[in-house]
Amino acid sequence: MFNPNLTPLAKKDMPPPLALRKLIGPSFIILGVGLGSGELILWPYLASNFGLGIIWAAVLGITFQFFLNMEIERYTLITGESIFVGLTRKYKLFSPVWFIASTFIPWMWPGIIAASATVLSKSLGIKYGGLVGIVLLILIGAIYSLGTVVYKTQEKVQKAIILVGVPLIFAITFYFAKANDWQQLAYGLIGHGEGFWLLPKGIPLATFLAAFAYAGAGGNLNLAQSLYAKEKGYGMGIFSGHITNIFKGVKEKVTLEGTTFEPTAQNIARFKKWWRRINIEHAVVFWITGALTMLMLSLLAYSTVYGNPGAVTSINFVILEASVIAQKTIPFLGTFFLIMAGIMLFGTQFSVYGSNARIMSENLVILNPNKFKIDRLPKYFYYFLWIQIFAGIAIFASGFTEPLALVIIGAVLNAISMFIYSGLVILLNLTRLEKPLRPSWRRIFFVVFAFIFYGAFSLFTLIRHL
Repeated sequence: MFNPNLTPLAKKDMPPPLALRKLIGPSFIILGVGLGSGELILWPYLASNFGLGIIWAAVLGITFQFFLNMEIERYTLITGESIFVGLTRKYKLFSPVWFIASTFIPWMWPGIIAASATVLSKSLGIKYGGLVGIVLLILIGAIYSLGTVVYKTQEKVQKAIILVGVPLIFAITFYFAKANDWQQLAYGLIGHGEGFWLLPKGIPLATFLAAFAYAGAGGNLNLAQSLYAKEKGYGMGIFSGHITNIFKGVKEKVTLEGTTFEPTAQNIARFKKWWRRINIEHAVVFWITGALTMLMLSLLAYSTVYGNPGAVTSINFVILEASVIAQKTIPFLGTFFLIMAGIMLFGTQFSVYGSNARIMSENLVILNPNKFKIDRLPKYFYYFLWIQIFAGIAIFASGFTEPLALVIIGAVLNAISMFIYSGLVILLNLTRLEKPLRPSWRRIFFVVFAFIFYGAFSLFTLIRHL
């Protein structure tokens, strides 16, 4: 079955770097993927129950993901092919079956859309149930069927949600947070909580690991950054095509194998300019915006519902936040907060399914290009998209509708996946790329530290719960 039969990389000159404004896009998708899981659910949930002394881990988690994502982008920038193709070249026995399974199984649990359905139901005054989640899942499939280029559809949806939602969160947080709340946030950044350092007694380690894994995107979704860098035309990715909508009859030539360049002085100079600019793009959109959003959402949860017994129960802390906002301002603002939270959660599940379908379809082709043709990649994308949707529908129909439990199950599985591929990615870049293009010791340190951290927490959590 496993017959990648990959051809060697072609050679062309590195194209001149694009202006920074033309590079903005891929990081919006991966930021949007994280907004509804770690940012909007898990870290605020922990802050509302245990205070802000744990917020240091949110910043550390998204910092790990920044450096890991940039190593994923590095490979695609230089080779014009996805990280999955590169890993297959390097690890012949490391089958793409692993990436299909480790993408589908952790993310098949529709916790994020369940949370979206919960808060949207509350804002609309209707009873939450699995049927609401099923309707939202079908809506995701319908939106993907309307766009022409899949990447552009995701980028537009996430930009719209983030550009409206994030400023709203900041404004509400600045209104509610008092001087003592800001002081607790500052202490929390160095790990000093109310009566503890780093971790409070009684914190559920599975939930903490889930939040740490979702401080950003999480799981194989970070690897999808390679696919979006390729489709955006970063560096040598300009020689690849786009995944288009099979329902609109638009076709582009998509290549599996990439194109690289000789390490001449001109090509290396161009690479360094590309590298500097895509680092800025990812640092501003993903790292800084993502970290600030997590801090503000956690601060808002702490300022409004910390110590409230109702915050202990799953996604109810978001509903309690909206209630406090409505009581202390105007009722409409509380409802609007719920609606925006629901839309942001919906946007996260939307991008999760799109990214997953892109990952799984690419790995299906890598598995056996002779059987699964590259020109049928758009069809495979939609097959995997709807498989995920039907899996989510089946879980809802079975009566499993508790949002937080679904999110934690997926997140712990994703942390294990991150432990495995973080080590593989850094080894790939240190052995397959030319010396002038390899990561610095500083970047190696952060990725290796992430590898150890994800591994240690995953192992500890498994031992505790098996």
